[in-house]
Amino acid sequence: MASTILATDVAAPVESSSSAVSWGAIIAGSFAAATLTFILMLLGSGLGLTMVSPWSSTGASVTTFAVSTAIWLVIVQWLSSGLGGYLTGRLRTKWVGVHTDETFFRDTAHGFMAWALATLLVVFVLGSALSAAIGTGVQAASTVASGAAMGASAGASANAGDGGGTDATSYFVDSLFRPVDAARLAAPGAEGDTAAAAQASRILIASAAAGEMSADDKVYLGQLVAARTGLSQGDATARVDAVLAQVEQAKVTAQEAADTARKAGATFALVGALSLLIGAFIASAAAALGGRQRDDDEIAYVTTSR
Repeated sequence: MASTILATDVAAPVESSSSAVSWGAIIAGSFAAATLTFILMLLGSGLGLTMVSPWSSTGASVTTFAVSTAIWLVIVQWLSSGLGGYLTGRLRTKWVGVHTDETFFRDTAHGFMAWALATLLVVFVLGSALSAAIGTGVQAASTVASGAAMGASAGASANAGDGGGTDATSYFVDSLFRPVDAARLAAPGAEGDTAAAAQASRILIASAAAGEMSADDKVYLGQLVAARTGLSQGDATARVDAVLAQVEQAKVTAQEAADTARKAGATFALVGALSLLIGAFIASAAAALGGRQRDDDEIAYVTTSR
């Protein structure tokens, strides 16, 4: 009976009282990764600003800027995660009596946790700025996509007493009532021109909100233009058609811009997620490499010191 108890005691595994997680190494690696990420993001912002020019037809295109930003995100994750993971592996305590496969697993887990903590630190520091930037972009895209005509309509109602058009329609209204003879601008009857412009502005806004101009509105608008500009009915109708074509082109351009913003946002989100996955893998691999080098260097030092 005594021999049986003794054999059981010998065969029982011994559980270590210390944790397998080296939090000190994880925190140190995560702080190093977060700091390098912040530095590289500032560097990327500086390089990005130099690519954008306020002058037309100069500087990088939108596609070039988006591609370079995506590549830079991957580079940032690669470098920062590699540094943080490697430091985590090098700084962790040596595990005695642990199988090689278990050591490899623990090193990769340490690298992953260091990457996760560094990511949370970066999100905490840059989260407000990033959220503001994304929110502004999404709001601008949705405003364009839904059409600025409804907002212009509200502005026209507020300015109806003044008779002036809104910023979105003032150019088109001026095109409609541009006299054949410029001297007509100084002729009496400014009140009538103001009322006509206000009425034409409301017609354009209502048509933009509805998506098209009714036949009755088009005929009336042509008559109104002919009466206020001295053009023949045919020329006035042609001018109305030309302005409506410009309005439709502006609408198509706005829709294309909104669709481009939507695609850019989706691409940025996908590339950001991909870069984070790459960072997690690099951090885990670098931690395993750093941990193995630490153990090999210690073994080599003990061997040479004997």
